Amino acid sequence: MHIEPGVVTGVKIVLSYATAFAALGLSAKSSIEAIRENGLINLLGRSVITSALVLFFFQVLPHQAVGVSEVHLILGSTLFLIFGPAAASIGLFMGLLIQGVFFAPFDLPQYGMNVTTLLVPLFAMAAVSRRIISERTAYVDIRYTQALKLSLTYQGGIVLWVAFWAFYGQGFSASNVSSVASFGIAYLSIVLVEPILDLIILAGAKGLKRLKYSRLVERRLFN
Repeated sequence: MHIEPGVVTGVKIVLSYATAFAALGLSAKSSIEAIRENGLINLLGRSVITSALVLFFFQVLPHQAVGVSEVHLILGSTLFLIFGPAAASIGLFMGLLIQGVFFAPFDLPQYGMNVTTLLVPLFAMAAVSRRIISERTAYVDIRYTQALKLSLTYQGGIVLWVAFWAFYGQGFSASNVSSVASFGIAYLSIVLVEPILDLIILAGAKGLKRLKYSRLVERRLFN
């Protein structure tokens, strides 16, 4: 989901600062709620873990430039289910920032776009989860169909935001439409694979009974 350099340039890039500010505002609101529920130290601990994981996902896992962006295995729904929305959002924007500063400085001008693309779908997915997962269901017990809906919401949101930035920056020329379509088609593999990985990871967490009493994971993971 890293927007390629040059897709949005000039004064148009100002919009990305505004959308990133709004996305970070959602993260701040969620973080305040998490601190009230579990305390600041707990959120900091979770956020260090999620930031390290996101950096690993972006920097180490295979990724491929396709069209106007890159196809990454982000595992946003996994981070959400295990660590909660606040820590997941902090991990996403901190992992992205660390990668940009130390490994990919050419991505820093696109940071606002990339943060928006990652965070807004995350909170959309959090809203969907409240509708499709009963409060009586622990996250380790969700079904594939529920995991698929979460993945569709998150990954679909990423594709929509990438398309928005591409069309906003470069218009609706045939070559740009083709590039966006290529990216969207390539991302379908992520949509299908991520729910399976979610369930595998959740099954592994279910077998680690010690995690049930850890405050470093989301309370809903087991309860």
